[in-house]
Amino acid sequence: MFVPNRNIPYSRQLIEEDDIQAVSEVLKSDYLTQGPMVDSFEKTLAEYTGAKYAVAFATGTAALHAAYFAAGIQPGDEVITSPITFAATANAALYLGASPVFVDIEPETGNIDSARIEEKITPKTRLIAPVHYSGHPVDLDPIHEIAKKYNLIVVEDASHAIGAAYKGKRIGALSDMTTFSFHPVKPITTGEGGAALTDNPDFYSRLRLFSSHGITKDPTLLQDKNQGTWYYEMLHLGYNFRITDIQCALGVSQMKKLDRFIRERRELVSRYQEAFKDDDRLIIPFEKDYAFSSWHLVASRLEGDFVSKRKAIFEALRDKKIFVQVHYIPAYWQPYYQSLGYARGICPQAEKFYEAEISLPVFQGMISGEVDYVIDTVKQLLTL
Repeated sequence: MFVPNRNIPYSRQLIEEDDIQAVSEVLKSDYLTQGPMVDSFEKTLAEYTGAKYAVAFATGTAALHAAYFAAGIQPGDEVITSPITFAATANAALYLGASPVFVDIEPETGNIDSARIEEKITPKTRLIAPVHYSGHPVDLDPIHEIAKKYNLIVVEDASHAIGAAYKGKRIGALSDMTTFSFHPVKPITTGEGGAALTDNPDFYSRLRLFSSHGITKDPTLLQDKNQGTWYYEMLHLGYNFRITDIQCALGVSQMKKLDRFIRERRELVSRYQEAFKDDDRLIIPFEKDYAFSSWHLVASRLEGDFVSKRKAIFEALRDKKIFVQVHYIPAYWQPYYQSLGYARGICPQAEKFYEAEISLPVFQGMISGEVDYVIDTVKQLLTL
């Protein structure tokens, strides 16, 4: 029987020699930050997704914060999103004084249930932030229809979904704005990092300003146009959310491999799907007919009596070097959100989903024996 010689994480980066060489070249150059590799990475992202503009950020969270700012979110506004997401999706609304409004999910994908969105819209609603959970695209058409009806902005949180597609079109240029994350567990990495993409030049300008203190030297934006070339103005209270050329060199190199990485992830997920297709103890997700998933996560769900055994199964898997994870605790369950008055029970499908979910390992560079080992170990534990 195959015995792993390392811990098998739920996901990880794959760094190859050309990635190292790309970073090394920047370290020897004149620019470590605010240089040409940032522009190169942004152009690569825009060309890949079909978006007109891309702005790279230090983190995916910074990209979300900037996108909500660019959308004009202000104190008192409401932002509709999913509770099955990393806290940043909702937190970015709080940063700007707005209130997250959580809409329940569809159990099959873990994505926001578009049929439940309209009932949560109020006169304060300004933005819908659907999350492409696990890399499986949200069904965007109904959300776009709702947004048009109520004059709302749509910002896709595609932190899991670079390389994914909706109805044959790559995620990244389908809504008002789309954000990505390049954390090491994502399909490609820049170490930390993120990006916001848009076709709207006004949003692009605000994203760019917000990423660098709200400061510009663009003569078309300056209020005083009679100063020298040294002159700059601060037009908004922005942040230092800049990404470095070191990170972007890695990002450009990784983007060359993204399609290969996605193919590898999809092949691994198909192994899980085949292994558990007739197993009524564990559900492995499948794609909807409109979706091409990047499979950032294999969000499996325990069924029946095994739900109550999740903690024991989780710990047993880790004892056997399989470092599964759980994605996610509903955001409004967090103590901070409880202190704001959010109550448990407001999204029952999301809570049920969380209580059954275990993310199985999937990452580029995962070897065949490791996949077999995970499958065999999970099946053994489900007989206990």
